[in-house]
Amino acid sequence: MKKKKIGIVLAGGGARGFAHLGVLKALEEKDIKADYISAVSAGSIVGAFISAGKKPDQIMEIMKENDFFDYAKVTVPINGLMSLDNLHHNLEEHLQEEKISELKIPLYIAAANLITGKIKYFDEGDISKIVQASSSIPVLFSPVEINGDLYVDGGLLDNLPVEPLKNKCDIIIAVNIMPIEKTRNLNNLVEIALRTFQLSVNRDQEQIKNSVDLFIEPEGLEDYHILDTKHADKLFELGYRHTKKIKINFN
Repeated sequence: MKKKKIGIVLAGGGARGFAHLGVLKALEEKDIKADYISAVSAGSIVGAFISAGKKPDQIMEIMKENDFFDYAKVTVPINGLMSLDNLHHNLEEHLQEEKISELKIPLYIAAANLITGKIKYFDEGDISKIVQASSSIPVLFSPVEINGDLYVDGGLLDNLPVEPLKNKCDIIIAVNIMPIEKTRNLNNLVEIALRTFQLSVNRDQEQIKNSVDLFIEPEGLEDYHILDTKHADKLFELGYRHTKKIKINFN
């Protein structure tokens, strides 16, 4: 019997990306591994390492030791408030592969083209630069230039990039780490920008939820701010425990 092709979609969600690693570890223990990955923003960071053949526990250590989700460096606020150059550097240092096409597992990375207003799903090109673009929340972070166009966080247009996997996979698993936080202090521009972005990101979620074979959204994520990097282990455990409890049967 032909093995079913499994695609895993990894949403954006800033520092909550640690929860992706817990989810993926639990899926691996259930003998569920990706044949294809489609990812955006924080999900693209995790997706790049998984596609390179690294295990969730390995990735967790790399990210914690190198402050992967504490990647913002302040720059002159012309295109954005901050730059993700440190993220770019970290990826180049810890990934042997330079191009998306060199990865062991096919990977699609979503980024929003500011010039055309359209989403682009990259399946070739410089991994570090494309992940940086996919992770650059508009207004907060500077856009990234790729082939003459400016790109920002793909979550702006598609935070659960299922589209590239529709004709390639028999089973699609979507992992969402961007539920809207319960309460938020909206008394500064950064918080207002983040809140606006989160509202935009969540607009098509129900439709996507109904279009995939398994939708995973670990409970309690809304208690963690997307820029708060101090809770890596808690977020990993949250994703792991939630997914371990799910009974999965794709037969």
